[in-house]
Amino acid sequence: MGMAVATKIFAPLCVFLLCGTSPSLQTDKHSLYYIYTALSKPVEQPGIYQFTAMGLLDDRQIDYYNSKEQRKIPTQQWMKEKMQEDYWEKGTQSRKSKEQWFNVNVDILMKRMRHNESDVHVLQWRHGCEIEKKGSEVNFSKGIDEYSYDGENFLSFDDKESQWVAPVDAALPTKRKWDDVPILNQYTKGYLEKECVDWLNKFREYGDEVLKKGSPPKVYVFANRSSKNKTKLQLTCLATGFYPKDVMLTIRKYRTSLPADEIESTGIRPNHDGTFQLRNSVIIEEDEKAEYDCSVFHRTLEGQITVRWDGKCIDCYKGSTPAILVGVVIGAVIGVVIAILLVAALLYLYNAKRLVIPWSNTSGAAQSDHANGVAQNLLPGDNYSNGHAQTAANGGENYSNGHTQTAANGGSRKSSD
Repeated sequence: MGMAVATKIFAPLCVFLLCGTSPSLQTDKHSLYYIYTALSKPVEQPGIYQFTAMGLLDDRQIDYYNSKEQRKIPTQQWMKEKMQEDYWEKGTQSRKSKEQWFNVNVDILMKRMRHNESDVHVLQWRHGCEIEKKGSEVNFSKGIDEYSYDGENFLSFDDKESQWVAPVDAALPTKRKWDDVPILNQYTKGYLEKECVDWLNKFREYGDEVLKKGSPPKVYVFANRSSKNKTKLQLTCLATGFYPKDVMLTIRKYRTSLPADEIESTGIRPNHDGTFQLRNSVIIEEDEKAEYDCSVFHRTLEGQITVRWDGKCIDCYKGSTPAILVGVVIGAVIGVVIAILLVAALLYLYNAKRLVIPWSNTSGAAQSDHANGVAQNLLPGDNYSNGHAQTAANGGENYSNGHTQTAANGGSRKSSD
């Protein structure tokens, strides 16, 4: 009970404090991250590559590389205009080197984890920094350098202690090896706290107009029948199209924010255009008469947006059966009647024909045609079966030999290295 009351007080208080704060005194947070993703083997899916790398400035992609094109390219116009050609050439060479490194190390991890090569395994690396800017003052907030394997944390760098942290036993050999090289940890710490911050500030300066402009949220409130309980409604507040991603969204009942434990949230998710969306929902009674609204605060707004629920349910039917449903029922009845009449007519014609033509004459012909037809239809099936088996055998053998040979060569090269 106390928590619910505290939540009701705290949410409006936060909005008040944020709205009442002068923009020059606000603390802005900015980030620069690089994310590398390597698959243990190619996946035949469009847009999915064995290796990809990208840079993200304030959660917006600024460059991109994949194992097919093998070129580091700008994804923001201001990056293309501000960065010289040699920046992209050097970046391309760096990404190619990292691609080779990942190909070797994902194989090492698979062997260490005793994973087979039939499944696809994923090795990821994320590193970068975050800063806090208050007026003209810029302070380092945190640095991140971490690895994950198959979606689980594998190894991370503790910036304060200047050492690696291994949450799983399989990462201990790597931790010990890297911690035994103090200069490596010093370089990692220096990059996160100094070099990364310098690049972040430089990129922010180059893309200042675009990044500062931002994009305000569009807000929608609607209700539909709950999928978990058909006797109740799910009231949803959707804020979308906003940038940066920091946003405050609350569902209110009679202008009082609902407690957090009643709210189900998707969390902030990216849109395809570099903006973000957030969807919060709450379960209410179907005949709810209370006044609900959705309140959203974002830095691009002078105040807050409040959108009131109109009390309607988008997939509920009240009162009489909807006209569209009546039409469907009538159409179905007419269809059944027509089908019955058609069957009756066919039976009548069939019986009339039977009186004129003896059954014995038609039986043999019909049976013979049917048999020939089935035999002809099955012939392509036999050919397909043989061809498929032959292709599978040859393909399987060739793939197996090629794969084994590649693995053997790769293994010997790694051993010699």
